[in-house]
Amino acid sequence: MNMDSDLQIAGDILEVPHLLQPERAHPVTVAEFAGLARSIADDRAQWAPYVEYDATTRWYHRLRTGPGYEVWLLSWVPGQGSGLHDHGVSSGVLTVLAGELTERADRGAGGSAGRSARTLAPGAQRVFAPGYVHEVVNDSLEPAVSLHVYFPGLTDMPMHESLQAQCAPVSPAPATPGVVVA
Repeated sequence: MNMDSDLQIAGDILEVPHLLQPERAHPVTVAEFAGLARSIADDRAQWAPYVEYDATTRWYHRLRTGPGYEVWLLSWVPGQGSGLHDHGVSSGVLTVLAGELTERADRGAGGSAGRSARTLAPGAQRVFAPGYVHEVVNDSLEPAVSLHVYFPGLTDMPMHESLQAQCAPVSPAPATPGVVVA
């Protein structure tokens, strides 16, 4: 106990309900949304019964909604990816539940500064703001499952031209008619 302070708390602080914040029914802060994702991730019974895998397209299922937010469950077979996109006006929390995913993100405006890649193992979380451009890919040999929380609920997912397409080499025009430059 710090004896230099004039303030000392005596008794049980939990017995002073007017000093405590009421428990919220739904998250409103970034930390609370990350906590919601973590609590769902930690309780396998909340998500495992809903997981399906589709070899032709990424599979997804809306797991929960609340005032202004949505929680989505996605599965990824090896090789499946989201494509380069953002989430419009929505912020989000991505949590890997099973398997391994690779996130590639632009490091600069319009991808001009290149891209970074990070491997996300089970339990990894990524929090992102509106306009954050990235793609998520299952580069592993095993299926993966992820949980996505969006606030506000996801209404727009604009796709972006891949960085590889932006940087693809262009063959120069032949210097002499009839001569092909290799």
